[in-house]
Amino acid sequence: MTILIAGGGIAGLTAALSLHQIGVHCRVFETVSTPQPLGVGINLLPHAVRELSELGLHDALAETAIPTAELAYYNRHGQPIWSEPRGLQAGYNWPQFSIHRGELQLILLQAARERLGAGRILTGHHLSGWEDTGTGVRAHFIDRRTNLRFPDAHGDLLIAADGIHSAVRATLYPNEGPPIWNGAILWRGTTRGSPFLTGRSMIMAGHEFQKFVAYPISRTAADQGEAVINWIAERKFQPNHARQREDWNRPGNLADFLPQFANWRFDWLDVPAVIQAASPCFEYPMVDRDPLDRWTFGRTTLIGDAAHPMYPIGSNGASQGILDARVLAREIRRLGPTPEALAAYEAERRPATAKIVLANRANGPEQVMQLVEQRAPAGFARVEDVLTPAELEDTAAGYKRIAGFDKDALNARGPII
Repeated sequence: MTILIAGGGIAGLTAALSLHQIGVHCRVFETVSTPQPLGVGINLLPHAVRELSELGLHDALAETAIPTAELAYYNRHGQPIWSEPRGLQAGYNWPQFSIHRGELQLILLQAARERLGAGRILTGHHLSGWEDTGTGVRAHFIDRRTNLRFPDAHGDLLIAADGIHSAVRATLYPNEGPPIWNGAILWRGTTRGSPFLTGRSMIMAGHEFQKFVAYPISRTAADQGEAVINWIAERKFQPNHARQREDWNRPGNLADFLPQFANWRFDWLDVPAVIQAASPCFEYPMVDRDPLDRWTFGRTTLIGDAAHPMYPIGSNGASQGILDARVLAREIRRLGPTPEALAAYEAERRPATAKIVLANRANGPEQVMQLVEQRAPAGFARVEDVLTPAELEDTAAGYKRIAGFDKDALNARGPII
């Protein structure tokens, strides 16, 4: 029994570790020849941290990540709209972690190599095609640098964890076209500086058309009284605005966005100073894809960004890929390496993630910032004069339910595996 996993990112490696946990052999095939700790920061919500903890990775995460203490929304003048405790401070049994994406990737990769054996994590292998043989899957791989073909791989199932530009998804849906752009461009970077607010705060300031997000991601820096601040500056343009293909590692140009944030100097954070001190910054258009009506075709299925790429709103992209991997492993343990297991996994995860994709298109919990901008663009004396407490609380609580991290429900439910 062997499961083939195309893609060695967060979802693919979590799937590999989860299959190992239940005693199922797998092999991971990653296109990149030498994985590097690239990217910037991400947030892992408590339901995802729970799953990684049940894989024995809590301590490794805690050594490098920041346990997020609060999430706070502000208007573009730096006035507070809403804040709430997060993770352990909110009463969850697991923390919310803010972590460098590259650090998370390496933690997963190291654990997979140690547990599965380095020979089962193959780099430089790009999936070029596959066939369902009726009793299994035969997959073809090439080295994209040389176009040389590797020996075929044979397995019971093929799990496509190959990201937003998934080769498997493109084969299954050849007419889908490129990802859908919503008009927003993100510039992202990390800056070493002084802690702000609690020192473990995640903040969002602005509104739908111009926003700044920041949170610390380094425990090492925090232990030294400093902060490595992960930040995102976002601007929304007209749909016909020229943009480049999405690539997390494309360098950004400060001149394209810094002037619009020049006056965002708050008494708790100097936004232009944080941006200017970063080296380097990256540019990324905000894209997603329409939810699919089917992920599973015989012995092949999609997980993570291959299945449900979503806007980076609500800190859910990586977390949902982790949940995919865990549910998939549970169903394979229950039903064996069969099409029925893939169908059962899809029946649970596809409707759940489709709701999040659509909620994020509607601005998710960040809609409260847009409401404040519409109702009080010049600022306010009391936020209660702009938004009712019910509007604030219902927005936050409703999104938690949709995304699967309602505190009471998460704390009460049993483990996935």
